[in-house]
Amino acid sequence: MNKRNGRILIMTSVQAEKEAVLRGLKDDRVDVVLAGVGPVAAAINTMKALTANTYELVINAGIAGGFSGRADIGSLVIASEIVCADLGAESPEGFLSMDELGFGSSTRIEVDEGLAHAISSALSRGGQDVQRAPILTLSKVTGTEETTVELMEREPEAAAEAMEGYGVACAAQEYNLPVLEIRAISNAVGPRDREAWRIKDALQSLESASKVFMEVL
Repeated sequence: MNKRNGRILIMTSVQAEKEAVLRGLKDDRVDVVLAGVGPVAAAINTMKALTANTYELVINAGIAGGFSGRADIGSLVIASEIVCADLGAESPEGFLSMDELGFGSSTRIEVDEGLAHAISSALSRGGQDVQRAPILTLSKVTGTEETTVELMEREPEAAAEAMEGYGVACAAQEYNLPVLEIRAISNAVGPRDREAWRIKDALQSLESASKVFMEVL
């Protein structure tokens, strides 16, 4: 795959993620911008960045929770699909997505498959634990076993959850730009146990990944 010549926008939710990405990057084609926390802030701030400059690729990068048995702490997940998992309606039969409700908008956004494959392969060759799988966007962090089970049953292929991917992807979609989501796993999705989170390890994985994937892009 030929390297891109245009500029690349990387959105991170918080400063610690931004700093980890910047430590890994050695490429002046890239702007790393804070998205804020949550899909709404991420969409707004990504739109601002895309309005201010011209880019040919948008990436949401950061840390995330991983579903047990699907993504281990310290591993990397490259989104095969970006899914807004809590936008829809409750019903006696279970959750109904926007797609099922038929409101004309989708809660599932495709990524650039070729780029996702190329980055995943490069990271794997570099010895990192990486997989491609759907990444869920939620407006709140999952903190109970009940919600974890419900999400895993409803999205059986998903490997991780975060809070910004869908917002970033919606903004990229408005500009007809390819989008990727790359996440380093800091904790297991489930009952909230802040002491078990390994944020430092996840940020190190994110930094290492940034060094590799820019060689591909």
